[in-house]
Amino acid sequence: MKKILIINGHPNPESFNFTIANEYHKGVLDSGSQVETIIIAELQFNPSLQFGYQKRTELEPDLAEAWKKIENADHLVWIHPVWWGGLPAITKGFIDRLFLPGMAFQYRENSVWWDKLLKGKTAHIITTLDQPGWYYRLVYGRPSVNQLKKCTLQFCGITPVKVSYIGIVKTADEGQRKKWLQKVYNFGMRNK
Repeated sequence: MKKILIINGHPNPESFNFTIANEYHKGVLDSGSQVETIIIAELQFNPSLQFGYQKRTELEPDLAEAWKKIENADHLVWIHPVWWGGLPAITKGFIDRLFLPGMAFQYRENSVWWDKLLKGKTAHIITTLDQPGWYYRLVYGRPSVNQLKKCTLQFCGITPVKVSYIGIVKTADEGQRKKWLQKVYNFGMRNK
């Protein structure tokens, strides 16, 4: 049985991203798989990697618990909006504080190479946009996806990483939102 972890990166509990996360959660439950959730905005932690990699900052209890969930999961589902082409600040801070050397990856001594410590896991990024997904890819080069998919998840050994765009959210009517929610529910049912 697959262990799914939903990581919700939107800071507003009244956002459509929370509705998306809940619908995915329902789908996983209906599939019979295990599911846990991390709501980043509810965690108590300093999002600043204050000393970079020069000095380790102790993980706050909420981050330590979040890391246990990440380690335990087979499949990570990241749900977040795209703001200014990137991730919300709290989501970026969560990644900065947790995806650390010795935990998510390990640099090799006297080498430009590294070991990927999260091999064996898969991921799905579900991101909301106020523009069409094709426009975000072609015109802007999908910077948030490159950052999360390539420079974080794949860097640490998580592969494959599926990406789904939901948008244009700001102009969507109720019928369109229901279609997106059905699609997300189906992702959860299929554990994708």
